[in-house]
Amino acid sequence: MHLNLQTIKKLPDAVRIPEYDRDNLSAGIIHIGLGNFHRAHMAWYLHRLMDQGIAHNWAILGAGVRSLDDVNRTKILEQDCFTTLIKLDPSGKSAEVIGSMIDYIPVEKNNASLIQHLIKPNIRIVSLTVTEGGYYQTPQGTLDIQHTDIQHDINHPQTPITAFGAILEAIKLRQDAGIEPFTCLSCDNLQANGNILRNTILGLAAVSKPSLVRWISENVTFPNSMVDCIVPATGPNELALVRDFGIVDNVPVTHESFRQWVIEDKFCSGRPEWDKVGVTFTNDVKAFELQKLRILNAGHQIIATVGELLSIVTISDTMKHPLIMDLFSKIQTEEIVPHVLAVPGMTPLEYIKLIKRRFSNTEIIDTTRRVAFDGSSRHPGFLHPIIRDAIATEKPIEGLALIEALWARMCFGVREDGSLIEANDPFWSELRMAANSAIEFPEVWLSQVQFYGDLGQDTRFAKCFTKWLNLVWEQGTEIAVQIYLES
Repeated sequence: MHLNLQTIKKLPDAVRIPEYDRDNLSAGIIHIGLGNFHRAHMAWYLHRLMDQGIAHNWAILGAGVRSLDDVNRTKILEQDCFTTLIKLDPSGKSAEVIGSMIDYIPVEKNNASLIQHLIKPNIRIVSLTVTEGGYYQTPQGTLDIQHTDIQHDINHPQTPITAFGAILEAIKLRQDAGIEPFTCLSCDNLQANGNILRNTILGLAAVSKPSLVRWISENVTFPNSMVDCIVPATGPNELALVRDFGIVDNVPVTHESFRQWVIEDKFCSGRPEWDKVGVTFTNDVKAFELQKLRILNAGHQIIATVGELLSIVTISDTMKHPLIMDLFSKIQTEEIVPHVLAVPGMTPLEYIKLIKRRFSNTEIIDTTRRVAFDGSSRHPGFLHPIIRDAIATEKPIEGLALIEALWARMCFGVREDGSLIEANDPFWSELRMAANSAIEFPEVWLSQVQFYGDLGQDTRFAKCFTKWLNLVWEQGTEIAVQIYLES
């Protein structure tokens, strides 16, 4: 049965459907970058709140700024913005249709429709999932004002091509009209993601609308948040799986049973009562962020990098490989835990056990390729901060340096069995060139300041990296890992 407003109440009894009337919903949130993760996470929390008869004036309008978003928009609108979420758990699968999103703004190069919706007074939160590398940051953490997209928005502020340019133009128009500002809420896997979003908006304002800088600083809020839920990409298997539940959904989302959302309680124009459905509001997100980003996200890069080189297709299969499991455990306990704090109800060692169970879930067909994608953002975002802390505190870095060497080996583009690794990074060509040169001159890899900043100049780290990269090329990935495990 095709999923839409006409069929929603006719779906099989085993499928959980919304208990609220969609006709009674009105928009309060615009979400930019509407992919699988958002629908399995923020949209689900809001949907469950709406099921309690609450927050019906906080419905979501989807938005996108890329041409690819328009393809997704068409599919989502065809089913009246409903999404089937399929929970994948070793104990069994279940399906739930959520309806917290009510429309999808037209995707336009000049973002005119997006800006017109952003200035409506009922929009009180603008949230984003634009990926870790989507904030136009320099290695120093400032806005890259030389980037072509940012230059366009500086010179053409009324017809911006980035989400940030659209947000800034809307803030200006709201201020001009005397409309209260909205909260800007990042939902990306970045430490201090609210601060990063704030720096991007203020950095752009400083060069294009300097008169707004002080007003934004004093009136617009950018809460930091920590988000967590493993959400695989949708492919033929997922499309077939949703049909097994009796539903024709062209954009279903699969996810694990675990979810977590921790948010700094700084909302300038109100917020939904998400705490009633399990969201944690706190004035200190940092400890939660560090635990998740350094154990889960950095851990993902550890196992995916090795798994890709050894031709292991899924994350759960990497956890079955004794060398990879032992590598994960040793790096986590000896090199990451020293830089992670406990949070209420969870110590770092307890969290490692939780992550091992989640990564080992065989129902989650999450590929090593997906997790290893965009290493040029994920290594600087998840692994390099740990290395920097370890250097500053004179703690071990051998395993982390090994993973960086294995990333360089992976970016050579050929697995250990000789099969080709297809382009898997926005900077794949540059990474492949550096990886090829690094076979003979390892320092070339670390000289990529756009990814390593000044980290490559640290003598201790460079020495460890060089040792491991030479060993990987001389004896192979498995031998290198074994040597590390025996050290």
